[in-house]
Amino acid sequence: MIGFRILKRRRQVDAELVARFRTVPVANVSDSMSRMSAGGASLRPLHRGGGMAGPALTVKTRPGDNLMLHKALDLAAPGDVIVVDGGGDLTNALIGELMISHARMRGVAGIVLNGAVRDCAWIRQNELPIFAAGISHRGPYKDGPGEINVPIAIDGMVIEPGDLVIGDDDGFLSVPFDHAEEIYQAASRKHAAEEKKMAAIEQGKDDRSWIDATLARLGCDIEP
Repeated sequence: MIGFRILKRRRQVDAELVARFRTVPVANVSDSMSRMSAGGASLRPLHRGGGMAGPALTVKTRPGDNLMLHKALDLAAPGDVIVVDGGGDLTNALIGELMISHARMRGVAGIVLNGAVRDCAWIRQNELPIFAAGISHRGPYKDGPGEINVPIAIDGMVIEPGDLVIGDDDGFLSVPFDHAEEIYQAASRKHAAEEKKMAAIEQGKDDRSWIDATLARLGCDIEP
């Protein structure tokens, strides 16, 4: 039934590619996707720190209800990132210490939630990556409906089951399955270029001539 169903994930990024993406900052990956893809500035990392990468196990749930999120925890394989479209509603927390502890025991690589969490102090003390839109002490309902392993969207960013989901202190990002390898190659080149530029900055050799050249090209009037 549309709106209340659990599907199988048909494909997912492999572990080797996931491991390679862990070496590249999310910002470099974002730049390599033309800076056009993002899950919204409201979803922030709440855990103590550390990166996240893994194939998406997607959940779409009625705002304020976590029945399907509970089922997703039981379906998750080690290394999965559970990504939940909770409609951005912050009235009721969809997950807290107990469920996150269960996720950690199952080897889940992270949880992204377009909704609220609770037990935030405990989350901040732990390293399992948790990205959420807000915090609420009010607990959830468990009546459904909802869907697992269907395409979802968070602030316009579409996430398909099995897509690569990455995150760090700058936020999270979904990398489409079909383009993950080419995006990694571009992001890796971007990262290498930034490391080279940082070395030049530290040596006082960074070329800043592009600024005046750009201003001149754009016709900026600069008083002598």
